[in-house]
Amino acid sequence: MKKYNHLLLLSVILYLILAAGTGIFLSRQQKQGEQFYKVEINRMMAEISTAEDVENISLDLYHYVKNIVYLSAKETDRETVCDFYRGNNRMKSMVYPLYADNQVEGYLRFDYREERDVSRIFLAVEGALFVMEVFLLGILLYLRGHLIQPFNRMQELTYELSKGNLQGEVKAEQNHYLGNFLWGVGQLRDALHVSRKRELKLQKEKKLLMLSLSHDIKTPLNMIHLYSKALEEDVYAEENEKKAVYRQIGEKTVQIENYVNEIVKASREDILHIEVEKGEFYFKDFMDKVAAVYGEKCALRKCELSIGNYENRLFSGDFNRLFEVFENLFENAFKYGDGRRIELTFYEEDYCQLIRVFNTGETVTENDFTHLFDSFFRGGNVAGKQGNGLGLYICKEIMHKMGGDIFAEREDDGMAFVVVLQM
Repeated sequence: MKKYNHLLLLSVILYLILAAGTGIFLSRQQKQGEQFYKVEINRMMAEISTAEDVENISLDLYHYVKNIVYLSAKETDRETVCDFYRGNNRMKSMVYPLYADNQVEGYLRFDYREERDVSRIFLAVEGALFVMEVFLLGILLYLRGHLIQPFNRMQELTYELSKGNLQGEVKAEQNHYLGNFLWGVGQLRDALHVSRKRELKLQKEKKLLMLSLSHDIKTPLNMIHLYSKALEEDVYAEENEKKAVYRQIGEKTVQIENYVNEIVKASREDILHIEVEKGEFYFKDFMDKVAAVYGEKCALRKCELSIGNYENRLFSGDFNRLFEVFENLFENAFKYGDGRRIELTFYEEDYCQLIRVFNTGETVTENDFTHLFDSFFRGGNVAGKQGNGLGLYICKEIMHKMGGDIFAEREDDGMAFVVVLQM
């Protein structure tokens, strides 16, 4: 910004130099013009000694002086004298006395033309320079306010982001050049801030889980240590007692193995490892199971379940994994919906079978909507409800591995999830 301010100062200094230089140049030109016509008048005065000499002067030899008028000193006619001194309105005039024998014989009026009107040229040039300087300053100030300053703010913002500072707000610009861009950067900063908070929370939960599992391992490990020490010291003399101890050691070993598996699973970068079996199933068989299981659950909850018409087709995929997807969708509907209605509708699009699962209730916010299928994400409407934020993430992974997809839709009176099956 300092260099740009120096550029503004330089433009002002340059304008002052040009204005001063132009004034000096035109002033010199005017003085030179005055010298030229005075030189011609002096040359003529040197050639004129009497009144008769005026008629012998050839004006074609002179550039500036255009006319010579003689007035006798004895002239008494008032009108003639006034006309003499009034001169030619279209040209400037100078009057010189004509001497003869050291006495004034008469007066000579020289009518001359200036080469140019320097004063008008001076005003025109200075005015043009001033207008150009104002225009240039306006452009430079506009660029500073609408481009340079926003770029400086972006530089500071990117520097803060590089240091991991995700706090604060990004000032939005009203200009059309960078306003939308800065708004997008602000949205990115907010998203990074939310993602960072969620990651820190997840790391904290993982750490607590690790500590809890590590603590739980100590109990069976201590038991194994005591049993092994007892066996070493022949505490158990009977054979059946020893077999019972061996059995307890085996059970504690399995218990420790389970805890270790939990630790490994929680510490993996890809926490979920989902396997999908390739198979075939009829769509009617699948929907019959959905209706049998969740028809009864909806009835107990006094929630209306509506299943639309569909065609019985043969699909390739994992029957059980697909049912797991619907289990997650129904459990979400029970947990976050208002319990009035769940509706299943079916339609086809681009050689795909689409199953739309809609539940009435409060819809999620726009920010939560964009993260519904993220792992460990829980929206703002989960207060007091159990969960780990993996259900919809698992659904997405299963459908992708089956060659399908799942996406969400926001409605005015609820939420809908559309499951896409390849035909």
